[in-house]
Amino acid sequence: MAHISPDTLLAALHWRYATKKFDPARKIPAETWAVLEQTLVLSPSSAGLQPWKFIVITDTAMKARLVPASHRQAQPADCSHFVVFAVRRGIDHAHVERHVARTAEVRAITVESLARYQKMIADNLERARAEGTLDTWQQHQVYIALGSFIAGAAVLGVDTCPMEGIEPAKFDEILGLAGTNYTTVVACAAGYRSDEDKYAATKKVRFKPDDVIVRI
Repeated sequence: MAHISPDTLLAALHWRYATKKFDPARKIPAETWAVLEQTLVLSPSSAGLQPWKFIVITDTAMKARLVPASHRQAQPADCSHFVVFAVRRGIDHAHVERHVARTAEVRAITVESLARYQKMIADNLERARAEGTLDTWQQHQVYIALGSFIAGAAVLGVDTCPMEGIEPAKFDEILGLAGTNYTTVVACAAGYRSDEDKYAATKKVRFKPDDVIVRI
């Protein structure tokens, strides 16, 4: 399997920034977007439960409708693809059974052989439910997917802007999520930076490695 070089990865991460102004005329090629969708599908999650839906929006009118619910930020309207990351609330036994069945299908084994694995997952979920932390636990998984998406986009030369400055309840209404098992957590605009975005040339500010990395 081919791997990118360390220098290539670091260059991509230095190149990326939270794009404030996208070029609305530039669209992500279909073949590139197909790969980025796979970065979402392949994102890791606790126990492999994948407690999410990724809503990909390219329709111009729909993207424009999300601007008021994004505190009037223009990125949803101007980007090529706008992704809304929604979490599965109140994960239940049916979701676990679906995951176990898919595991058995992919690995060509029986569902019965996964009985202990299924029980372990179910017990952990019930413990979290009893402690009132189930949805918070699953919501954290969504941010793992967001990070994978941003890093993958950078390697492919696609700009992104993760957006927590949104109104999730309004997003849910607009996207038809209200009343379902899924709710908006965060969003990410993807596309190509505008030549007019002054932040593209702004130096990236980070603490020094020794300030944030502890080596033991």
